[in-house]
Formats: sequence, structure tokens, C-alpha cells
Amino acid sequence: MPPPLPLPRSSYAETARPAPETPPLDGDRSVSIAIVGGGYTGLSAALHLAEQGVEVAVLESHEPGWGASGRNGGQVNPGLKADPDQVLADFGPDLGARMLDLSGNAPNVVFDLIQRHQIACEALQSGTLRTAPRRRDLNGIRVTAEQWMRRSDRVSFLDREVIGGLTGTRRYLGAMLDRRGGQLNPLGFARGLAAAAMNAGAAVHGGTPVSRISKHGGRWWLTTPTGTVTAAKIVLATNGYTGDLWTGLRRSIVPVYSAIVASEPVSDDVMPTRSSLYEMGNITVYYRKDRDNRILMGGRGVQRDVARPEELRHLIDYAIRLWPGLRDVRWTHAWSGQLAITRDHYPHVHEPDETVLVCLGYNGRGVAMSTAMGSELARRVIGGRDAEIAMPITGIRQIPLHGLWKSAVQARVIHGGVRDYLGL
Repeated sequence: MPPPLPLPRSSYAETARPAPETPPLDGDRSVSIAIVGGGYTGLSAALHLAEQGVEVAVLESHEPGWGASGRNGGQVNPGLKADPDQVLADFGPDLGARMLDLSGNAPNVVFDLIQRHQIACEALQSGTLRTAPRRRDLNGIRVTAEQWMRRSDRVSFLDREVIGGLTGTRRYLGAMLDRRGGQLNPLGFARGLAAAAMNAGAAVHGGTPVSRISKHGGRWWLTTPTGTVTAAKIVLATNGYTGDLWTGLRRSIVPVYSAIVASEPVSDDVMPTRSSLYEMGNITVYYRKDRDNRILMGGRGVQRDVARPEELRHLIDYAIRLWPGLRDVRWTHAWSGQLAITRDHYPHVHEPDETVLVCLGYNGRGVAMSTAMGSELARRVIGGRDAEIAMPITGIRQIPLHGLWKSAVQARVIHGGVRDYLGL
């Protein structure tokens, strides 16, 4: 068996709390629920199940948080990709309202778990900023803000002067501030969730890739290189690193690389706010200032793993465009990871068997939503099909011409980047 892959060299890995001991599966064992995937979805589901006395085991190919859960921008964003009125139009007043309640409250779920389990992960509920760098984006930001302002007094619209003072750049014409959101060290949070789940009684096995899932005598058999787990029910939580364990699942999402470059500590006049920021645009750019005053600048880039800051020169150049004083600042770390994009830009929950639950596809909003989905999945696993959750449960639908996704994404990144550069 090949050894688990190491974490990428990131500022997160250098500052996160130590990883808990999650030894590989050793031999055969039987549990009530087996979870494949040790990211936020799987770990949160395991924690909520274990807290209710359910015997649960998490099987992770590498270590908890190895994938996007430990590499993302660390932004704890409220809401779904679509605006609230669109969610209600798509799913109706009952389910749509429950989806909005779940997604709007998702950051509170994250910060409450951090507080309850005393997870050291540099957490700060400092708000998120959704900004308009071009006039064509401004009306969309205003509409989104107005829709959320009708539902929460934690949301407000900021004009150009206010957002300029918060960010230290004149780039933005306006912004939506959502005080429900915030930031954290994502790898530290993943490790803390793993420790909390184990403290509650869950087993978490790192270095344990699942090579095959089959059903015998009414129970699921999960085959790994070091043993077999049998379970009454299974949860698949593999998101952007989904393989072929379940027929058609890999082709139902598009894995997209998102990359981050980190600076050395910068002065207080660069991004003076501690809010997380993401821009409206053809290609999303997002950034924040961490506890150590580093600028973490993220966005789409080459569709592969990166390890050197010079591979993300476009993000560095954009940071200098925002704050010319960064021209002589040293950029110390660069890394990337795969997130999962769905065709309709909503998270997908599937139940291809009454004893199988799948959840993936957070479309860049995974920190809050995947964590909040843990309790939803736990309720469904325990209660079965009589237990309603606040997300639609749909069939697995493969994306046509899925084999062309990598070329298509790269072309979209180039095209969108050119449009944003030209202000189109």
C-alpha cells in the first residue's frame, strides 16, 4: 500500500494545532455507520452521530483535513451561491426557507462548535465582505444585500467610502457586509473536529483508503488495504476528491482547483479589517488577513497542485494592484486543492439506497455549509427517510461530456480572467 500523501506546505500547516493520532484501520471491525472521507462533512457527521451514541467510523485516505478542508481560504461564508429569492423560487416557500435558515446560520454552527469543543484554530467571527470591483457588479451586490437584510439584521450594504476604509484600497464601488461570517485556520479546524469526534466516541482512521464498497447479507462491506469495515449504513463525503466508489458519482461534480498565496506579515494599512473578502467577477478572487498579519490571496488558477509562489504570479500581481505598497513584500507559501462544483451550484445530497447517504458539492462555500450539513446528515442517518432535512435529496445526475471538464475549466479561467482585466 502506498503511504498517505503529505499535506502541502502551507501557512496553515505551519501554524495549526497538532494533528490527533488517527492510525490506519488494523484488521476487521463492525460499526453502525461507516463514513468515507475525513473532511468537514464526514467529521461533522461523525461528531453529531457519536454524540447521540451511534457507533461510527471515519475512513480517510490520508489524514483528516488533507483535502480542501485543510487547504481552503479559511472564509466562513453564510448563505448559498444563489440569492435568497432565487432559492425560494427554485425550491418553494417551505424547503427554500429551510435551506436559507440552514445556510444563513451555518457560520454560527461553526463558531459554536469551536467554542463548545475549545478548538484552537484562530477563529474570528469578524464578518464577510462581498465586493463590487466594477459598476456592472454593484447592482447585483445591492440586490443580494437587500434580500438578506430583509432576513437578518446582521447584514448591511456599504458604500465606496466605507469599504475603502475597511480594505485600504479604492478598488471597490460597494460591498455587502455579513457579520455572521468570519475566518479561521481551516486545517486547525479540521483537526479539532477530528479530535472532538474521537472524544465523543467515533473512530477516525487516517491512511485508510476505501478501494471497494459492496453489500452482503444486508450490510455494507468497505474494503481497505489494512482491513474491512462492515456497517449497516454508509455516508460518502469525498467532495472534490470523489473517485469511482459509487457508480456515476464522480461524474456528477466538476473538481476545480483553487489556489492561495501567502505573504509575509504586512502593515496595518493593508486590509485593516479582519473580515474575509470575496469579489464579484467572472473569476472569483478572495482574500483575508490572518492572525499573523499575512495576506492570504486566493482564486482560480492552473488546474493542478502548486507549491511555489511564482506559480501564482497573477494573484501576487493583483494584490500589488490593490495595495501598491506590497511591491517589495515577500510571498512565502503557495498551495492549492480541489473543491467540487455542481451544475446547478447547489450542494447535492443523494440517497441511492435507503442505507446510503451522499453529500458533496459546496461550490466554494464549504467551510460553513459542510460543517452545518453534519447534523443534517446525522438526523437523516438515524431517522431514515422519515427524517426531513433542510436540503433537497436528489438522484445522481452525471454531467454530459464530463471527460472534457479539465480543458473547459482552464478555458473558462482564462476567458474570465481576460474579461475581468478588461472590465467586461
